[in-house]
Amino acid sequence: MADKSILVIVDPTADTHPVVDRAAWLAKDCSASVELFICDYDADIDAGQTSAVWVKQTENARDHLLGILKQKLEDLAAPLRSAGLDVSVDVAWDHPLGEALVRKIAKSKPWLVAKDTHHHNVLKRTILSNTDWHLIRECPAPLYLAKPDAVDEHPKIVVAVDPLHEHDKPATLDHKLVAVGQELTVATSGELHIVHTYPLPQPMSVPEGAPIVDLSEEVEAEHRRAFEAFLEKYSIPAGQTHLLEGLPHQRLPGLVEKEGIGIMVMGAVSRRGLDRVFLGSTAERVLDRLPCDLMIIKPESFTSSPG
Repeated sequence: MADKSILVIVDPTADTHPVVDRAAWLAKDCSASVELFICDYDADIDAGQTSAVWVKQTENARDHLLGILKQKLEDLAAPLRSAGLDVSVDVAWDHPLGEALVRKIAKSKPWLVAKDTHHHNVLKRTILSNTDWHLIRECPAPLYLAKPDAVDEHPKIVVAVDPLHEHDKPATLDHKLVAVGQELTVATSGELHIVHTYPLPQPMSVPEGAPIVDLSEEVEAEHRRAFEAFLEKYSIPAGQTHLLEGLPHQRLPGLVEKEGIGIMVMGAVSRRGLDRVFLGSTAERVLDRLPCDLMIIKPESFTSSPG
């Protein structure tokens, strides 16, 4: 049994499952086992209304559906096992889905949780579901969100840091992000990049005739000093470090496209009562626009809400 385990959340309604391929790739490179997991629930069935489900008179409708879902997972597991991976499967009848998944994660204590996200056909953007956002806030393990597009076998991996901690991240979180990025880079024989974005101060109204002070150079210099000081702890080639002026959701997608980034590692800080404000104003606009896979990391002090 591998010391590391990857819990793969499988969508029973989806026709394709890129996350299963991604988990198999990571499991092979990181010497991890895989657990394929489906959580489902139907209130009508729990209420005894089984007219929409064909079952034998002697068969329980819930058990019937869970059996179908387990067989679906076994079919997905078969080629992974043939490739030499250690794969188990599990199904659960539980709800609400987000809270049920967090309960499963707390019980399994995986090294990594992996889940698909999906592109919107018209906007060509990824629209994260309510379940995705619940996991971003509450998943205690590193969370890997797989986009539909394939990732190179030896990917470019970028870690997004904030050395000035303008979003009130714990100072140690940035170093944890880099450690995760380094581990992924070594495991996949990839290429590690580090990025820091910073916004310029907004123009302020001044009395007529008063001198206008341009702080852009001072702001840029402050962020450059902090970024360079942060990078002193790591041996990253200059061409693989990026200091970008602008808001994260404006600059990070362009960096991903330009550099051909396959995975972005980011931190997420959830504060009770304020988490919606923080994530809604920062992470949501970034994550929905990024065309690459995402690795979301929590601080060491993080604890999930009671579920």
